Amino acid sequence: MPQLEIRLLLNAYFERLHDRLWARRTACQTAIDRLLDEELHRRAFSPLDPDRRAACREAAHAFLAERLETYDPVGLQYLFDQISAREAFRFEMQMNWYDARPEYQRLVETARGLLADASAADPHVPLDEPRLGRLADQLIAACGAFPNASIIAAYQADPALNHLPDYLVARALELLLHTT
Repeated sequence: MPQLEIRLLLNAYFERLHDRLWARRTACQTAIDRLLDEELHRRAFSPLDPDRRAACREAAHAFLAERLETYDPVGLQYLFDQISAREAFRFEMQMNWYDARPEYQRLVETARGLLADASAADPHVPLDEPRLGRLADQLIAACGAFPNASIIAAYQADPALNHLPDYLVARALELLLHTT
């Protein structure tokens, strides 16, 4: 499968994520608030005073805005050439507290498989915008929103209060994707 087609599908995937989640950002904030209460109770983190709880909530809401921005099809990631974008991606993967490389590889392999299946099923249909949209929807259904699976798995393996805002965003986004 040509790299260009995979890149087009991944761009459509991120654009579709942005559109779906931007439309439901208020519902996501509500889910974050509910999940925060549940997680604080479940993990029995030392009792948080109202200011620390509010700070955790605000951090999660800020991380949600940041995540939506990374999915934005007209975001900053499209202003840089591919070498810079590739280097930035590698740097981000090294800096995160979770390892999303296997999840990203799975996303790329799933995209490759979806493109191969679509091409085999109907090789004469062009890879136009409507077809890319349908394939992006299938990719979201198969993989969720990158890098949620990595964040959720890393947090569940070693829960920590300082990673809670990332976890809340990942969980809330996955809940919303599965209820749309």
